[in-house]
Amino acid sequence: MRILHSSDWHLGQHFMGKSREAEHRAFLAWLIEQVQTHQVDALIVAGDLFDTGTPPSYARRLYNQFIADLRATGCQLVILGGNHDSVSTLHESRELLACLGTTVVGGVTADPADQVIVLQRRDGSPGAVLCAIPYLRPRDLVESHAGESTQHKRQALSDAIGRHYTVIYDAAAGVRDALQLEQVKQAGEPSALPIVATGHLTCVGGQLSESVRELYIGTLEAYPAGAFPPADYIALGHLHRAQVVGGKSHIRYSGSPIALSFDESRGSKQVLLVDFDAGKLAEVTPLPVPGWQPMLSLSGNLKELEAQLQQTFGTTCDEAQAPGGPIAWLEIEVRGDDYLSDLQPRVQQLVEGLPVEVLRIRRQRSASTSALARDSRETLQELTVREVFERRLALEESLDEDSRVRLGEAFDSLLAQLQDGESVTCES
Repeated sequence: MRILHSSDWHLGQHFMGKSREAEHRAFLAWLIEQVQTHQVDALIVAGDLFDTGTPPSYARRLYNQFIADLRATGCQLVILGGNHDSVSTLHESRELLACLGTTVVGGVTADPADQVIVLQRRDGSPGAVLCAIPYLRPRDLVESHAGESTQHKRQALSDAIGRHYTVIYDAAAGVRDALQLEQVKQAGEPSALPIVATGHLTCVGGQLSESVRELYIGTLEAYPAGAFPPADYIALGHLHRAQVVGGKSHIRYSGSPIALSFDESRGSKQVLLVDFDAGKLAEVTPLPVPGWQPMLSLSGNLKELEAQLQQTFGTTCDEAQAPGGPIAWLEIEVRGDDYLSDLQPRVQQLVEGLPVEVLRIRRQRSASTSALARDSRETLQELTVREVFERRLALEESLDEDSRVRLGEAFDSLLAQLQDGESVTCES
């Protein structure tokens, strides 16, 4: 049995005003090629198929076209909902997609049997049993009561997630036993079937990236890898860096297929080819995903940045890039405590003539370390709405003081309307 494990496609993402449509289109075409080349039996997408609950129409078209193209390869597809996905959006075409060999589990179902899926080999025989577990929303698992401590809420949610995994795993084990019994009746010799589980959550020790949205803020920070049931392979999503969890080679994040933030561009992207033999995990092979959009983060003072740019891109546009090549997206972090009122034009002068586009300019301040240490110990419950807004506004270092004042006044006005129960209208 051969499975391809992927996650966190985030179709429809706009990155600092830039569409990722071309990259996603290229990735999906490449993924079809991998399915054909490696004769994959089943493809699992472990959550965050879309970037938002209301994806743009082109993202839906990419999704639907991919399903039609994958159908022609004979590969089974399983889509799990993530924290970015809307359950209703994923489920709106679930019955139709089932006719095309695609199973969609957008959220927790009332019947545990609905989250147990038999993965078939290309010849139609059972190859594995899947515990199809999507992102588990706290409201679907636990009831919150006034006066409960943070520690109690954290433990209650962790226990509820563990119970859900146990229920689905036990149901999957029952399906596996029934399939093997049927094989004995028909052929006299059963073939061992592995059990695969999925998940969309943060595990203890997982490496986060800038684009990852925290789950279970204020309660469960991360789920312990040792609490998973004894599945033969656990395909995880949510963290965008490909990684093995807790040193256990059968528990893995595939990571996102394209860099969704500048800090993710420093590492390679991949999908995971998972092979089973005699009902057990045999091998996990990373398949490197090509990079279609160059992204780079540079840091230093202006003199150091100039040297880095010349070393990376050359001194002229002709030297740096062959005709028709992609324009690199840059993040520039300028070091130094002296305030430069004309920082943005100075940076633009440095990149003039180079095949780059600067998407973000940041300043590194010496006092930022203590502030970050303080913020890391805070949760949303400890901050007022205005404080959350101020923390977010502080990250926009390119704004002048007048802009900050105007945004603050607009925010206060909007907040007052919401608190008074008034209808809110937005003017461009």
